[in-house]
Amino acid sequence: MIEISSGALSASIDPLGAELSSLRTADGAELMTDADPAFWAGRAPLLFPIVGALNGGVYRLDGREYPLPQHGFARRQPFACVDHTPDRAVFRLTDNEETRAVYPFAFALDAAFTLRGPTLTMDVTVTNRGAGDMPASFGFHPAFAWEGGGSVEFEKPEPSPLAGLGTNGLIGPDAPSPLDGRTLPLSHALFESGALIWPRVESRSVRFGDLDIGFDCPMLGIWTKPGARFVCIEPWHGIADPEGFEGEIWDKPGMMRFAPGAARTFSMQVTLSD
Repeated sequence: MIEISSGALSASIDPLGAELSSLRTADGAELMTDADPAFWAGRAPLLFPIVGALNGGVYRLDGREYPLPQHGFARRQPFACVDHTPDRAVFRLTDNEETRAVYPFAFALDAAFTLRGPTLTMDVTVTNRGAGDMPASFGFHPAFAWEGGGSVEFEKPEPSPLAGLGTNGLIGPDAPSPLDGRTLPLSHALFESGALIWPRVESRSVRFGDLDIGFDCPMLGIWTKPGARFVCIEPWHGIADPEGFEGEIWDKPGMMRFAPGAARTFSMQVTLSD
């Protein structure tokens, strides 16, 4: 684990997946999931180069099919720690023989974690290092400690319907929004059918308990497993395939096209309120 601290907060990041594994207050209270394997052993995986599941477990590129697991491969790859100071750590993943077998692109994925007072900032930069255009999506997936009840308060009203979940984690017909104005009351029953997915979210911040969470992605997922002691708040730029989708990866909803040498940074901030 790589440790960083600001005094107000301290964090532990696992180089395997550059995964935020612990976020603690000055008095030692844990703000992240307990990662109980009875429910989900993940903590805060980085989702790249896809978000969500693929129809049939494969994507199509230039007439060829490539297999990828749900949420891609970055969370299972070892990152190199390329910079480490008391309050900041930067990790990097670049393409290798294993990734090129399923994703034939030269890329860099840089994940920077910075603590300043009561705020953790996560900046993840996707860079196309190849000579041709590169398709990619990206998403955050942090799981925060939750004892049941409470709510998520959105910055703005979100009246648009949710993307409903169909079979095998694919996107099905729209579902009505469960929000009461800007408030999402939390309960285990709310997640019996899986994640809540906003394919177009107007808010750029939410409040969850003592945490103010900011992000710059246009999509949002909120998820837990009934009975678990966590809630995931997941800003995304990308989404699972719709049911029956058989197009090329360029046509996948939420997919971005990176020109040679192009880079884009995605940011998420977690602030412990007074």
